[in-house]
Amino acid sequence: MMKKFISVLFFFLFSFSSHGKDNYTPEQLIDKAKAFVAAKNARQQPNTTIKEIENYISLLSDDFIDEHVKFKFTYTDKAKLREDMINKLKDEVIHSSIEVNEIMVGANVVFVKMTESGKVKPSHIDKTIEYSKTNIVSLEFDKSGLVKHIRRHHG
Repeated sequence: MMKKFISVLFFFLFSFSSHGKDNYTPEQLIDKAKAFVAAKNARQQPNTTIKEIENYISLLSDDFIDEHVKFKFTYTDKAKLREDMINKLKDEVIHSSIEVNEIMVGANVVFVKMTESGKVKPSHIDKTIEYSKTNIVSLEFDKSGLVKHIRRHHG
């Protein structure tokens, strides 16, 4: 299963690298991916404010697609995304962290394998949830350097 997934990743990397004149360098893409992960991590901390949410949203293009593949759910509306993130501020976050395990780069696309872990008590339930999952996220960037498509492959 993992070999098949890696093969698909390489296919995407090479297919994306065959077109597009305004490609970012691998170093630029890695920096953009790290900035995205840092912003994602900052928006789910015990002391997160609307400022961190706005910083995260500022990395997205106006016509972004945020696709949660496993759950067959997609965001395309910044106002709805902002509203949902602000509502999550009601949750009690005990701790949350993201560790980048690996980064693969193609033409204007980055694949990030990361382990997300945390302990959260959602405001709408009476129990605390602890999690640690390794996920793969692809980030496609537009010509202005903003994220235009996120594909989340949850572990």
